Amino acid sequence: MVRALYDCPDLPLGPDGMRCRLIVATHQATKSRIGVTRLGVVYELFVTQLPQSAFMASDVVALYLHRGASAPALADEDQEQDPDRWVSHTATGQECWQIVSQWLWNLRLELGHQLDPDPVRTTEFAPAIAPTRTQQAHAQAPAQGYGPATVALPWKAGRFSGQDFAFQPDGTLRCPVGQSLVANERRREANGSLRVVYAASIRSCRPCSLREQCQWNGSATAKARQVSVLLHPLGVGSAPLLWRDWSRRQHRRVCIQLVRQQYVAIEVAPPTSTSFPVKPVPLSRAQRAHYRLSWAERLARNARSPTAGQVMIRLCGVPDDFATSLGLATA
Repeated sequence: MVRALYDCPDLPLGPDGMRCRLIVATHQATKSRIGVTRLGVVYELFVTQLPQSAFMASDVVALYLHRGASAPALADEDQEQDPDRWVSHTATGQECWQIVSQWLWNLRLELGHQLDPDPVRTTEFAPAIAPTRTQQAHAQAPAQGYGPATVALPWKAGRFSGQDFAFQPDGTLRCPVGQSLVANERRREANGSLRVVYAASIRSCRPCSLREQCQWNGSATAKARQVSVLLHPLGVGSAPLLWRDWSRRQHRRVCIQLVRQQYVAIEVAPPTSTSFPVKPVPLSRAQRAHYRLSWAERLARNARSPTAGQVMIRLCGVPDDFATSLGLATA
């Protein structure tokens, strides 16, 4: 899958206007439930505070996509937990539902890790690079997150190559006769490099006295001179970039399989004291509709009597180590 990335640095996000870096990734619509689909294109948003000088947009997206198969895991989370379901008429109640859903998800991962413990896996996203000499100021890349620019070698003796066009502080190139070339195209290569194409003005190239040495067909060339510059991504430094995590799906599925195979026996002890049953008070039409029944009234109707017998739940087939981690009594 090929994604187009749009890097928007230093944007005010949220009600407090926090300055963050927003990355928008787009790709053709598929069966995945991640992102928002509009007119056959899926849009995914990534918010981070990692600087552009250290992490490119592709690095941030790679950290998300390859973190224990996060995209499929989040799709499973939306399907199993349904955290976006509308469960409250207030913002605080809806936020509480989000917290409970995420807590249950994390609890299932923790229980699965107790059932099938394994060491934390390590993913290397970028290898370490050897220290190099400080590059000259004129050879610095005109974009953040990339190393020094490289150009093509001379293709014919006596002709100007990309090495004859010097970088300027304003981000342009200067040809041997002093004319400026500006960037008019930027495209991403398959290996993550960025290719920038600089072009001069045709009005400057036509009367140029060095046109025969600069262009392919000399004075017969109808287009202005172009120079292609290739920018390679910067390394992460003297140490590799590592990410440590668990395998998400494996632990969750181990916990689910254990729960599905358990035999549960529920025993209710006799009441501690003899009491006469209390007849419930008839409810009105509005109360039966439940939209006017307060939370206190609902809890009072569902509350268990203090004199009721003790309920004992017996689980059969739970591993001893797993039961001990939960604080359960074993037989």
